[in-house]
Amino acid sequence: MSRLFNLDFQLLHDSVLTLIAVFVLFLGGSFFFFNPARKFLEKRKQGIADDIESARKEKEEAELLKNQYEEKLKNVDAEVEGILSDARQRALANENRIIADARDEAGKIIDNAHREANLEKQKVADDIKEEVISVAGAMAGKFVASSLSEADQRRMLDETLKGLGENTWLNQQ
Repeated sequence: MSRLFNLDFQLLHDSVLTLIAVFVLFLGGSFFFFNPARKFLEKRKQGIADDIESARKEKEEAELLKNQYEEKLKNVDAEVEGILSDARQRALANENRIIADARDEAGKIIDNAHREANLEKQKVADDIKEEVISVAGAMAGKFVASSLSEADQRRMLDETLKGLGENTWLNQQ
């Protein structure tokens, strides 16, 4: 009998054994080759998931630090403004103190100048009196040299000066 594919028992037996052998090889290959590859891929998958989680946590920490730094920057501006305000107040106080000290010193200098001017004025007035007295005495001495004594001459001169008054001498300067 002629068969279509020459299917006989031996061919069928060989085909089944070949299928079993392929299946056993597949299981062995799967156990020895595919399982390590799966484990490697699983570890890789877990590593990537851990890296993603770590990156997420680091991003959250970075956001937190960023917010803290932004808050500090806002506070720094306020702190700088406070320091500048304090410095301005101290500078203004120093300026007022220096101006007050300068005014006091100027007042003292002016008072000393007035005092010295008055003393100089008095000295000049006294010098002029002495000069006028000596000139008047010399002139009076020539007029009355024979009849009046020096004490009488002085007394007359003093009476004349008193009659003119102190203000007359001070105004002639």
